[in-house]
Amino acid sequence: MADRVAALSGPQGPRPRRRFSRRNIIIYGTLAVVAFYYLLPLYVMIVTSLKGMPEIRLGNIFAPPVEITFEPWVKAWAQACTGLNCDGLSRGFWNSVQITVPSVIVSILIASVNGYALANWRFRGADVFFTILIFGAFIPYQVMLYPIVIMLREIGLYGSLWGLVIVHTIFGMPILTLLFRNYFTSLPEELFKAARIDGARFWGIYFRIMLPMSLPIFVVAMILQVTGIWNDFLFGVVYTKPDTYPMTVQLNNIVNTVQGVREYNVNMAATLLTGLVPLVIYFVSGKLFVRGIAAGAVKG
Repeated sequence: MADRVAALSGPQGPRPRRRFSRRNIIIYGTLAVVAFYYLLPLYVMIVTSLKGMPEIRLGNIFAPPVEITFEPWVKAWAQACTGLNCDGLSRGFWNSVQITVPSVIVSILIASVNGYALANWRFRGADVFFTILIFGAFIPYQVMLYPIVIMLREIGLYGSLWGLVIVHTIFGMPILTLLFRNYFTSLPEELFKAARIDGARFWGIYFRIMLPMSLPIFVVAMILQVTGIWNDFLFGVVYTKPDTYPMTVQLNNIVNTVQGVREYNVNMAATLLTGLVPLVIYFVSGKLFVRGIAAGAVKG
């Protein structure tokens, strides 16, 4: 009897959504336009980097290459002149690696401990310390350029890679501490209290409980630091010298050279090579980035 009543009353459950509704057309149409806007320059860079100069001089920048050549990539990596040196971006790449890796590791480790302490271990002056960190996150870098030059000169690190590592580590500390502090406050407080009752102390709770649960925010911090440090030009050109220039400074020297014929294919290949590292890291860890940035968002 119940089956007959259900059959007579009509179909049950929510009404199926139409795939091509007006709302979906507007959303996907907008996304397609935005994606096209951002992908078109990338497409032009890629096809230009795969063309020879005779083909580029024809003027059709949107046409795919008639004959694909990787010579511009080889020249950008190992032969392009960046001032007095003609070893391409290879030297700048290894300089950037030596700058980025220790800067990212040290800044993230210190900021994670700072955020953990501010979130779970209240101490006298914690609010003042946190306010100073937030204030430091929004100070324009340009204000501090000259004082840092003097400080690095006095300690003998001006023009060296380690001097630039110290600068990136310090300037990345405020925003990373803010992210870690907000992430740790979002974790269940009962875990921290239970660990205290069981006799765990500061470092025991950090390494055994907080650290294993913090992979998403560590990925966020890594992506932010790698992107910011790898793409940095201002600090690189101010605090280093030609032998220790990072990759972005050498890219600027290649693109803005005034000697000889301007080779657009080499310039495009050099630009793609410079941006390849942060792009790969973001695509590999994109899902964790979204999770971590949502959990570590600024809270009141």
